[in-house]
Parts: sequence; structure tokens; C-alpha cells
Amino acid sequence: MTDRHHLLVYGGTFAAVGDRGDITGVRAGSVPDGLFVRDARHLSRWQLTVDGAVPDVLTPVADGDTARCVLVPRGGRQEPPAYTLFREQAVGESSFVESLRVTGNRPVPTTVRLALTVDADFADQFELRSDHRTYAKTGAVRSRRVLDDGVEFAYRRGAWHSCTAVTAEPAPDGVEETGTGARRLVWTLELEPHGTAELLLRVMARPHGGKRTLRVPRSPAALTGRLLAEEDEFTAGVAFPAGWPELAAACARGLADLAALRVPATGPDGEELRVPAGGAPWFLTLLGRDALLTSLFALPYRPRLAAATLPALAAVQATGTAAHAVAQPGKIVHEVRHGELAHFGQVPYGRYYGSVDATPLFLVLLGAYVERTGDTAPARRLQPHARAAVGWMLDHGGLASRGYLVYRPDRGGLANQNWKDSPGAICSADGTRPGGPVAAAGAQGYAYDALRRTAFVARTVWRDETYAALLEQAAGDLRDRFQRDFWMPEHSFPALALDGDGRRIDALASDAGHLLWSGLLDKEYGELVGRRLLEPDFFSGWGVRTLAAGQPAYHPLSYHRGSVWPHDNALIALGLARYGLHDEARAVARGLVDAATATGHRLPEVLAGYDRGTHPEPVPHPHACVRESRSAAAPLALLTAVGGA
Repeated sequence: MTDRHHLLVYGGTFAAVGDRGDITGVRAGSVPDGLFVRDARHLSRWQLTVDGAVPDVLTPVADGDTARCVLVPRGGRQEPPAYTLFREQAVGESSFVESLRVTGNRPVPTTVRLALTVDADFADQFELRSDHRTYAKTGAVRSRRVLDDGVEFAYRRGAWHSCTAVTAEPAPDGVEETGTGARRLVWTLELEPHGTAELLLRVMARPHGGKRTLRVPRSPAALTGRLLAEEDEFTAGVAFPAGWPELAAACARGLADLAALRVPATGPDGEELRVPAGGAPWFLTLLGRDALLTSLFALPYRPRLAAATLPALAAVQATGTAAHAVAQPGKIVHEVRHGELAHFGQVPYGRYYGSVDATPLFLVLLGAYVERTGDTAPARRLQPHARAAVGWMLDHGGLASRGYLVYRPDRGGLANQNWKDSPGAICSADGTRPGGPVAAAGAQGYAYDALRRTAFVARTVWRDETYAALLEQAAGDLRDRFQRDFWMPEHSFPALALDGDGRRIDALASDAGHLLWSGLLDKEYGELVGRRLLEPDFFSGWGVRTLAAGQPAYHPLSYHRGSVWPHDNALIALGLARYGLHDEARAVARGLVDAATATGHRLPEVLAGYDRGTHPEPVPHPHACVRESRSAAAPLALLTAVGGA
């Protein structure tokens, strides 16, 4: 049986290890195993053998902040194991630490020959995805150097340079070549009767462009203690609902995950920040839309996330036009990558702007932050960035020329540039994909809210009444156009999108709930939409499906055409509450909280769309991120929507 992978996450570093604490270099399911820092794999092998064999598992690694397992040498019922191995592992900033304790079980001395095979292939994350692409790496050179207490692996390609150092206390008795490029660290341990020997193994990654002065971590316990202290500090002071312990547990789990999912970023003046990452394993980096929605969900409870996200995104706001990156002046970034392939332009995601909705969401968060906290300093400091973002919406975004925010498929990047960004996600009920510039419904709601909130900031902070009035007029005009052009009378529901010729894309989709969150629909239309989203074809019992069942395009295991997304449902719950549909908001919240309770109080990125009536346990999606910031923050949004009721 293939090991199940377990994630250890801290900031911009994560490790995926198997049930016995090994890293084999073999991907299991949707998770690549290894130690990853700044989009590169700094450990691709970490395999323990004892007396020449792979040990058996007594207690496999369990999910948590620390990976712990118990192993024994292979043997039979008639010969109890001569010794037991206790492994404990944790990650820190650019580091991985293991404590390996070997305890003798006999009343006589015992000799244990222990070996650890290690390697670092420095593979870029994009090489490890199952998309059948290959990338040339002309001139790349890997090297290995034996140290007094371990081994160092290095990788160079032109000016690109990364290395990984593996050290041990006590130092290995020898470092052997394996014939595959890996190195084998070997020890001969002499155990006293019932005695114990301990090894402390440290891995320090030095990625290209990363910090060069990092402290060597002392032990797994020290790293875990630091993370737990941050989790406690991040959770402290939030009033969890006493009358709904399951929601309280989901909120606590989400806050703890958010503490670990913050990655380094810099502000406009070079200040160091920590912002919500997209998620692990594939998106442990700054994603504009994800960081903004996460910060919005957490705003009433942890405004510091918004206070970091806003300047971090302002610092990488586009100032010019770059077709390969879909960049235009004033646009907010969609994705920032630090890996080798992005550095050499082999993937477009170094700074990639293929998002139609990150820019309005930036303005929504800025206005919401001022309104919620009363702190006007970010709005004053970021006034040029906010005005540039409005300028992008009106000019390059299409509001002034086409009446709506629109996007065009990017052949080198994302075909769809709203939150449903997988190919084919924006489609008619029969699955037909639109042609020409696409106006996605949800993005229009964000634009409407952005205009209104920026008008508020312009009036109250910038003292620019003329600008505020212009933005309010633009918002009112957008609302009138939308209800005329998107509303489908035959369904009493808005279209998912308009195609390049202004035709309605008639799929019945959850994006309509985002219009409730943004307040774009009038009260009558909003109530119709809200109640429709709770009908059985939409509501699975765990949440609202991205696409209503019964349509030809529906598929319960698709990424965006019938699955259930917690962050999508969090927006819907907030929207239902905004329109006074409190029973419906509570129904959505109950479904999500029940799903979280069934999965250790942690909501995954996405669930399958199967009906709860026939599937009494939530069915996981095969390609979901294991840890995702929007899903971690979703219980906080539910708490806001229902007040713990």
C-alpha cells in the first residue's frame, strides 16, 4: 500500500512525508512529497533503513504540526524487535529537523546499523504537476559535497543558485555514494542493555533569492513550540460561539492554519510583511484573489491580515503593460512565484496578472478595512494605488468601454480569469464555452462594491467629493446595466456570464451568491436568488454546488462545475445574511460546519458535489489543496454571517 502523505507547513516552507516519515520522491495522489521552499524541492529523498531493511510501522505519522511515528525492524512473531525507533519531525523557515531516537528492548548490548539516504533534486513545482509538460534546463549543474557532519547538495543554472545542507549530531560514520546521485549517511550505534541513542538531523535550505542569514533550528520540539505559540497568539481574543461548539472548533482550527499559512512579502517601502498564502501544497505563495478574500473573511477578527495584504499587493501592482504576464497599469497581481522556471520565463507566473477580480477586491478590502477599523493610514498611504486600480477597471478592465469588467483567455496562462479559473468552468448549461471577451457575473458584483467603497474612502479620507460622486454614479449605472443584461426571466436567476457578443451564458451557477455579498441585486431579485440557491439541485447538504445538478454541464467531481467550495459558500452565507435570508444563511453554515466536523474541523479547498442524503459523509475532491487560506478563514465568515446562532 502506498504511504499517505502528511503536510508540515510553516510560512513559505512545507514538507510532505509518508506514514513512516520518509520522502521517496514519488508523488502520491495530488501531493508531491519532499521539502519545498520558494517553489523548489530541497529534499527529494529522505529514506531510513535499519540493518539494511526498511523498518515496519507500528504507529504511522498522524496529521499535525509535528510528524511522529514509531518503527521497528522487520521480524516475526517469535522474535520480538530488538529495538524501537521513534521519529519526530518539524519544519521551520527554510528548514526541516528530525529527532531520531533508537531504544533497545533487550537486556544485552545491541548493535544497530542505521542509514539515511538523502537527495535534493531542486525540481520546480511546475515540473511536478501532472500536466505532461517538460521544461528544458540548459546548462544546469548539480553537485554534492561531503561535510564533516553531513552533506551539501547544490544546484546552479547560470546566475541561479540553490543549495541544501544536511547535518547530523552525532556526525555520521560515513557518507556513501548510491550510484543514483543520492548520498547515504550511515551510523553504527552501540546500545547498552535497554539503552537509548539519539540522532538530531537538520536540513537547511538556501533557495535562490531567499534569506542568507537563518538560524539553525535546535530541534523539532523547538520548531513546534514556536508554531504553537504563534497559533495561540493568533487565536487569542476571538469570541467563539459557546452555543455552537462545532463552529467554534472550525474557527479555532482555521485560525491556527492561517497562522502557519502566512508567507513572507514586502511592502512598497521594502518593509517585511507576512500575508496569507493560497494554500499547500501547490500554492504556498502570494495569490492576490486568495489573500484578499482571506483577509476580508478574517477582517472582524484579525485585521492585521488586511493591514499586511494591502501594502504587499500595492508593492507588486502593475505599472506598465506586459502581454505575457497579462499586466496593465493599475492591475493587482494574481500570482507571484519565486521558482526557477518563473525566473527564466518558462512559466509566466513570476508576476502574473491574469485575474479580472483581484483589482476590485483590492479596493473592496481597502474600503472595508477603513470602515471596520477606523484606521485611515493605509487608505492615505495607498491612495495612488487605489486610484490606479480604479483607473484599470474603467480603462483596461472594460467598465468604461464595454460596460463591464471583461477578460480574454490567455493561451500561455489561464483561460478563465475569475475565481472559477479552470478550463471550461465558464460555460452554458450544456457545457458550451463562450467566445470573445467574457464578462463574468461575480466580477461585476466586486466592481460595484469596489466603486461604492472607494467612493466612501474618497469622501471620508481623501476629501475628494467630486471623485466620490463620479464613482457612485458609475456604481449606480453598473447596477442598472447588470440587472437588464444578466437577468434571465425564464429562470428568475442571473446568467453566469456574457460572451463577447453580449449573449447570456445560461448556466445556473453559485456565482449568483457573490452578487448577494456585493449587494449588486435589488431586494426582490436578491431574495429570489437566495432562496433558489437552497433548492436541492444547488444545495448538496454540505454546501451550495458551483453548478446546479441536472444541467448537462454538471459533474460532481469537476473542479468548478458541480463541486462545493467552502469559500464560495462563505460568500454566499454572508450575502444571504445581507439580504435578510437568515434561515438560508444558517442552513449553508450548518452544512459547512458539519463537513468540517467530519474532517477534523478543517475545511478542505473543495468537496465533491454528491448529495448528503445518499452520501452521509462528505466526499473529498481528488485534487483539493490540503491546507488553503480561504477555506481556513471560511468559518470566520460563517460566524459573521450567523453570529454563532
